Amino acid sequence: MTNISKAELAVAALRNGTVIDHIPSEVLFKAVKILGIEHVRSAVTIGNNLESKKLGHKGIIKVADVYFPEATLNRIALIAPSAVVNIIRDYEVVEKYPVTLPDTILGLVKCGNPKCITNNEPMRTRFHVVDREDVTISCHYCSHTVKSADAQIIQI
Repeated sequence: MTNISKAELAVAALRNGTVIDHIPSEVLFKAVKILGIEHVRSAVTIGNNLESKKLGHKGIIKVADVYFPEATLNRIALIAPSAVVNIIRDYEVVEKYPVTLPDTILGLVKCGNPKCITNNEPMRTRFHVVDREDVTISCHYCSHTVKSADAQIIQI
């Protein structure tokens, strides 16, 4: 084993699977909900309030033996645009990329407008990204806008 100090071993190494890193601590559990981690049958490690040079404090999610579709991972860009995905095989990072906010977000966010059709009829919500910098989305049906920090995530 290399000379790694005990202070650096905050989270154990992963043999195979997916690591989502650089998640702001305040939205870590929203990311868990968006990814449906509670339904995963393999080992899951969730670290919160870990030291980060980039964010001050961060969250991290490690899922053994699971490789999420890129479209699923990109859904967390709504709440964690700084998140980075690492694909691990035999303890090595074989792929690393930032999450990317999709143009349209389907069935993930509840519309805050009580008169919106999505709150009164059984149908999937649809939001369009109107500001990528400030992460603001707009309802396709009623044009109600919401910032990602205020977005109410629908139970998946």
